[in-house]
Amino acid sequence: MKKLFVILLGVLASMQVYAQDLSHFMRVVKELSSAKYQGRGYAKDGANKAGKFLEKEFTKAGVDEVVCQPFKLDINTFPGKMKLSVDGKKQVPGVDFTMREYAPGVKGTFPLYYIDTLHYDANKIFQDLERPENKDAFVVCDFMFSYKHREDFSRLQKKDGAPNAGILFTWEEPLKFYKAYGEKVIDKPIMWVPYRFPKDAKSITADIENKFLKDYECFNVIAKVEGARHDSCYVFTAHYDHLGNLGKKVFYAGANDNASGTAAIVTLAAYYAQHRPAYDMYFIAFSGEDAYLRGSLWYVDHPIVPLEQIKYLFNIDMIGDNNPVQYCEVSDEGMRGFALFEQINNQQHHFKALNRGQLAGNSDHYPFATRHVPCIFLENEEGDAFKYYHTIFDNYKTVRFESYEPTFRLVRDFIEQY
Repeated sequence: MKKLFVILLGVLASMQVYAQDLSHFMRVVKELSSAKYQGRGYAKDGANKAGKFLEKEFTKAGVDEVVCQPFKLDINTFPGKMKLSVDGKKQVPGVDFTMREYAPGVKGTFPLYYIDTLHYDANKIFQDLERPENKDAFVVCDFMFSYKHREDFSRLQKKDGAPNAGILFTWEEPLKFYKAYGEKVIDKPIMWVPYRFPKDAKSITADIENKFLKDYECFNVIAKVEGARHDSCYVFTAHYDHLGNLGKKVFYAGANDNASGTAAIVTLAAYYAQHRPAYDMYFIAFSGEDAYLRGSLWYVDHPIVPLEQIKYLFNIDMIGDNNPVQYCEVSDEGMRGFALFEQINNQQHHFKALNRGQLAGNSDHYPFATRHVPCIFLENEEGDAFKYYHTIFDNYKTVRFESYEPTFRLVRDFIEQY
């Protein structure tokens, strides 16, 4: 009985560790997705405030060292006025419309000109836009159709290309917002509107402000847990920045994208601070990922330790979901360890399966992959929370927590055996 009691205590203690990890994970996700950080963007300094929180959080986790690596970026933002009405009917930012990240501000009332996609005639469109009744019109068109006629629509975006005032692209709901190409501001405003946008509206009235930030200072947060050996290291990465604001009242909380991945590497840092590893461990929370990987691109050109010393890198992005199948991407050099990764998953049943996709420049693992670092990208796609990414609905109410523990255990088990 005494032996059984000891075993039960060990099991309960193990369960408590996981419960504490999940509790810690949830707490960090909730904090980072709160209004305090305004979507962890740039105009209201939300990203840097979140970075300072993470600096303290890593320190509390018991790591040996935390440093902030500064860098600069140029980025277009929308922290000010964000008003749009269609034939006098008020539209809700993030729900009824969003901005393209490189759009300028706009103010005034403008007629609408609908593209005839069934009888498309580019010459006729440009002639129509010269007519007095279409002066300073906003062109309305399905985005995918415009993509097939990119050259024509490129003209519509340029000041000297056509006399229209801007473009409304119809797109599926919920409407998404991006930052990737926000390092510039183009000539004319472009907005996303849903497919339900009226087909016979006469005009829009807009009062929208943008703010372009030149040489905005932000930083990566880098924590270190010392191992027994220092000649090689493991690296865990996640981006903590997000999309920031769409006007004064709307912000993109980014609970799944990527408060979830950031919280995961914080709890991994806490785990390895308590269970000293064989090799040095680095935990890098990147800023600037949603601004086209600016933070990780800066890091690979200014690494803390030589990139060739990285045994394996894990980039964790959007694991706040519940799909039992885990999506992943693996660098060429990372394939040396992927068979073991799959073997461990099959034996331990962390996930029903691993769905390996083609390596793409979609997150912070990619700059490392192009420099021959063994790495894997982990993302829990197509669950209940995934449909909300890059929308105002990706918040603490819609984020899910089922994929956290299997991701944690799979990474931990791999490191123990690799």
